[in-house]
Amino acid sequence: MTVFYCAKCGTALTGDLVALPTIPDVDDPDDGRDKKTGRARSTVPRGHYAIDPAPWGAPFVPAAASRQHALSSGRELLRPDTWATVSAGQRDSVVIHPDDVLPRLAPFTCGDNWTGCCGSTGAHGLNLACACGSRLATWAADCLGPNELHLDPVRVYAWHQGGAAKDALDGEERP
Repeated sequence: MTVFYCAKCGTALTGDLVALPTIPDVDDPDDGRDKKTGRARSTVPRGHYAIDPAPWGAPFVPAAASRQHALSSGRELLRPDTWATVSAGQRDSVVIHPDDVLPRLAPFTCGDNWTGCCGSTGAHGLNLACACGSRLATWAADCLGPNELHLDPVRVYAWHQGGAAKDALDGEERP
């Protein structure tokens, strides 16, 4: 069991979560879609988390000319030109079910950071903040994209039951 905390103020952001070995595949984003909000079901089930080793979210950079665009995995973020850009965002973000953290975080809205017809696209970077003001999570929840919440691995740390506090990014112990 693992609890994630704000690295700035130490506030618990989640309850006890169980690690998943990988992020679950999204076979059909429409399967389990919430009819009221239009959001897809969450990528990660409640009470669990997974580490995403790939770059995720903003900023986006031009894709190499020789790189072929991969077919969408159902976790593709909405951005202006999905064929010409790739994510250069943080690696090793902590992906959790939005309901495991949303009561403890507040939306940080600035300009187009929260655009989308049904919710945030997540394409403009960190859009949720701890009560202390630290922007530390990105929630993607628009109807045309994934429904997942990424904790920034630099701005949070994990406490593993029966052990020392460990950094979510590299597993180093904290004092």
